[in-house]
Amino acid sequence: MNKVVSAQTALSHVKDGCTIMVGGFMANGTPETLIDKLCKNKTKDLTLICNDTAFVDRGVGKMVVNKQFKKIIASHIGLNKETGRQMNAFETEVELIPQGTLAEQIRSAGFGLGGVLTKTGLGTLVEQGKEKVTVEGEEFILEKPISADIAIIFASKADKAGNLVYKGSMNNFNNLMASAAKITIVEVDEIVEVGEINQNEVVTPGIFIDFIVEGGNSIG
Repeated sequence: MNKVVSAQTALSHVKDGCTIMVGGFMANGTPETLIDKLCKNKTKDLTLICNDTAFVDRGVGKMVVNKQFKKIIASHIGLNKETGRQMNAFETEVELIPQGTLAEQIRSAGFGLGGVLTKTGLGTLVEQGKEKVTVEGEEFILEKPISADIAIIFASKADKAGNLVYKGSMNNFNNLMASAAKITIVEVDEIVEVGEINQNEVVTPGIFIDFIVEGGNSIG
């Protein structure tokens, strides 16, 4: 399988109604080329799983402005006033999850775990409707795994087998999301031949990656 494809070819797998995960933290480490393509494609009725909805003119915030999401699952939305407006106007459903809990729920899906036990949210609205588990006399909320149809992530470098290297904090949610979707698409700044990346520098193994898109790739 040739993993290096055009952005449009990779994103042909994103259909109306899909659930997508998008990496990034305040748009840092967000695959902007792929987001711009999705904006042009006008794919709609999507469910978004992300740390935050970035800004109105950066990251997934551009898709929020485009009204491409029917539901958003995130840690916070305060940087994007349009997300808050849509939530308050009941135009888009927004589910807020504590950041650490969200990360662990995604990791649980990627690593085949049944969920995560956490005390975060006990005694608040967060616990409503959720199963609780007692361990050695202490109560925890059971937070179930969160997965997606498509993960859309960013890395600084990939070899043609999909082994990924990140630059600094651009890792954030990208590595976690790579393993938690049926199909994972990565946008990268640089693509090299297999063997050109030091194996000790690989963060995300290529087995998790289905499609590689070079940043700025607009062919096809």
